[in-house]
Amino acid sequence: MKTDTNIKLPISFILYGLAAFVVSQLILFLNSSDLIEGQFRIPDIWMAVHFLMLGFAVMTAMGAMYQLVPVAFLTPIWNQTFGFIQFFITAVGMTLFAILLGFHTNIAIYGGILAIIGILMFLFQMIKTISVQKEKTTMTYFILVALVSFLLTITAGFILAWNLAFGDSGYHENILYSHITLGIAGWFTLLIFGMSYKLVPMFSLSHGFTMKWAKPALYTYIGGLVVTIISYWVHMSTVQSIGFFLLFAGFGLFSLDMKEILSKRIKKKLDQPFQFSLFAIFNGLIIHFLALLIVLLDFTTENVWPWLIYLYIVTWIVFSILGYLYKIVPFLWWTHKYSEKVGKEKVPTLKEMMNEKLSGILYSLFIVSVLGIIISIGLKNGISLYGFTGLMTATSCIYAISIIKVLLK
Repeated sequence: MKTDTNIKLPISFILYGLAAFVVSQLILFLNSSDLIEGQFRIPDIWMAVHFLMLGFAVMTAMGAMYQLVPVAFLTPIWNQTFGFIQFFITAVGMTLFAILLGFHTNIAIYGGILAIIGILMFLFQMIKTISVQKEKTTMTYFILVALVSFLLTITAGFILAWNLAFGDSGYHENILYSHITLGIAGWFTLLIFGMSYKLVPMFSLSHGFTMKWAKPALYTYIGGLVVTIISYWVHMSTVQSIGFFLLFAGFGLFSLDMKEILSKRIKKKLDQPFQFSLFAIFNGLIIHFLALLIVLLDFTTENVWPWLIYLYIVTWIVFSILGYLYKIVPFLWWTHKYSEKVGKEKVPTLKEMMNEKLSGILYSLFIVSVLGIIISIGLKNGISLYGFTGLMTATSCIYAISIIKVLLK
């Protein structure tokens, strides 16, 4: 995984992401009473969600891509100085945007503009980097479509922020649903799909797999995205059902490829962080199936969609990142600090760089926290909800500290 990328670049994004993760969970903990009442569209919750999705998930994904894209595509980052400037602008923009959503919603657009400039710089960086790849692969197209989805996500997000600042355009709901779908299913899911085709074989030491479902998974999932978003505008249940079926089918085809890759592995005992990322794939598939059932059965119980989206974000997207991050950061730091010292002096092994026993405990606590939050909401038990959101916050803090400690070894 060694590249010519300055390690300070991906690490900067990851450290910011960890801080934003802790902040997002703390805000949710402090606003547990609103969650119990099913109040999601309020400034404090918007702030927490955007610290989680923009601050943690997006910034961590950017950092990972600065390290993994050169490895996967065998091409150097286009301009690393540009990358550091992009980090600063994006970090400031995302922080301002999230805070303003919580305290001054009507002017949040100004923080959003700065965040969008940073994101556009990142997209430009990635396109310039990927464009010099000699032979494009299916993984390349997963990443490119994810980047296009990201662009459309921030475009829709800007329109939503504009509506909050200057008045509703009349299509706020349609744009909001499109924004959410493009963000969590288009950008994040397709990005994780693409990166998994590199990371899963690498961490499981798999060889001889075919990836025969990769292209069908890509085309099917894209089709599902397009049809689902169209359904928000034409308001036809049949169109929506087709869209959600295609999304589920695309995720299922991706899962089949992951299953085949793991069946070809040499490494029989998988690390706990990697197992957690694989567990996230199972979660994503189940939630896609549940979403399809809800649409087919026209199950419209109050707040079912907000909580299903919460489960999708946390147990699929966030769990994937938390699992992979515990593998990537130690590998990244060990390669940077010790790879050239091997054979010359005593260096720690890669396994000694991380506390796998602690990771297993943390992942168990994350699962318990999420289950506890969902059950507490179902029972409308405010005390237990405070307890489980508090546990989630504490676990997030310990997780962030454990990652930072790797960088001190």
